[in-house]
Amino acid sequence: MSTSTLTPASVRTALEGGPAGSTTILTPDDDGYEAARAVEPGGVPWRPAAIVRPTDTAGVARAVRFARDAGAEVSVRSGGHSALGIGREDGALTIDLRGLDGVEIDTAGRTAWAGSGLTAGAYSTSVGRHGLVTPFGDTASVGIGGITLAGGIGLLARSRGLTIDSLLGAEVVTAHGEVLQVDADHDAELFWGLRGGGGNLGVVTRFRYALHDLPTVVGGMLLVPATPESVAGLVAAAEDAPRELTVILTTMSAPPMPFVPEEWHGRLVVMANVCWSGDPDAAEAGLAPLRAVAAAAGGTILDAVRPAPYADLLEPAPGGGIVATAGAFFAEGFDEQAAAHALTELETSPAMMRAVQLRVLGGAVADVPADATAFAHRDAPLLGYVMAAGPSPEAVAGYRPWVGALADRLRQRDGTYTGFVGDGDPRLARAAYPGATWDRLAALKRTYDPGNLFRANLNVPPA
Repeated sequence: MSTSTLTPASVRTALEGGPAGSTTILTPDDDGYEAARAVEPGGVPWRPAAIVRPTDTAGVARAVRFARDAGAEVSVRSGGHSALGIGREDGALTIDLRGLDGVEIDTAGRTAWAGSGLTAGAYSTSVGRHGLVTPFGDTASVGIGGITLAGGIGLLARSRGLTIDSLLGAEVVTAHGEVLQVDADHDAELFWGLRGGGGNLGVVTRFRYALHDLPTVVGGMLLVPATPESVAGLVAAAEDAPRELTVILTTMSAPPMPFVPEEWHGRLVVMANVCWSGDPDAAEAGLAPLRAVAAAAGGTILDAVRPAPYADLLEPAPGGGIVATAGAFFAEGFDEQAAAHALTELETSPAMMRAVQLRVLGGAVADVPADATAFAHRDAPLLGYVMAAGPSPEAVAGYRPWVGALADRLRQRDGTYTGFVGDGDPRLARAAYPGATWDRLAALKRTYDPGNLFRANLNVPPA
């Protein structure tokens, strides 16, 4: 049976109730379907034939077996937003994991099991009550499944590494419908591939993470006037900082938000999201070079840096039906010439919203050998991201050439980051998984998903 012949009756008969526990089925005629298929940041037109919401691993395995036997397209949605809108293949059976949202915390052993339907904010709040953290990104609404399988680059990257560097194990439903407990000692090659290989190798229903003692960080936002000197200076200061300091720099037109002084609305600024995760008493010294750059640019517009739990630094993603397109790049650095070009482009772009974001890497990210995980870009000093957003898919389609051209202009080395890709172009998959990484993932795909059931992603076909 093909995807086009899936019917609500066939899906309900196969998957509702039964030994798998409570599974909710939503089809296009059901109340709640439109809300369930919606994905931030918006503009995703795909309409799954059915959305399946299991509440346990057995229900996920049952849905996978049904889709495989039916010859159906499968897409998988974790707990949060998606820059791509992936997990929504048109006409597919979508397995929605948001019902798998439990957390089991072992405070003595410093580990936690987490359901893959959780968001980073919900998980971080739960473990944060015990003064513990697992590094995720910079956004509360991202799903832990998506960010973990991509790698996980965020506000603790330089001090604690990527999310996958704290991943100890996983519960995985393969394309054969088998449930595997995977870690460094069990299906070790599959465990390697889960750490950065995206959603290519199965449906992860639970993750086992290491927990780090970190009851308080010093972080928040510094809002700085954007000039070629300030942008390049902030990058250089972040690169030279101790590994206890991670900095994410977003250059954009200042939004008309209450926290932004009115005279800066619409003018180019740098939002420096900073996180000092070392000794709190040393934070001011660690942040001093950033503040010096701000002072040279005319002074800090806003200083919201304060001691806080890590979870409090994770902001919600923009909502409200905004549609976005983006392009990622790696770079060796970001000098005044590159900054001047980016600022000119941001000033003249027709996009309603546009930004260039720079994440300074190094530190613990680079401590791990490039072949230790399927995230192969360990030695990249800088990850960049060009974004444009607008009110409709039609408007945003017109921004894509600008996004692509600027990302290409700023790119200084091959590669891209799985979590930031703008579409499923096979060339982007090759860039995300270069050389031997691609070959290993393709071999794993042949073993665990020879029919390429899981292909609504940045896809690596079976070897």
